[in-house]
Amino acid sequence: MSTYTIVIIVMVAVVAIVLLLSLFTISKGYAYKHEVDPLPGEDSNKEDNKEEKEEEK
Repeated sequence: MSTYTIVIIVMVAVVAIVLLLSLFTISKGYAYKHEVDPLPGEDSNKEDNKEEKEEEK
């Protein structure tokens, strides 16, 4: 076999491995469940609304 053929085979193998690892990383990233912390103002607004509703009763 020629040296060029061996180099091409090795390079194709390296590209295939990098592609598979990239796809694996991307799919794992999409599977991650992201959570968002509530804003500080949202909690106080909910408590204020509950107090107002209780006072109306």
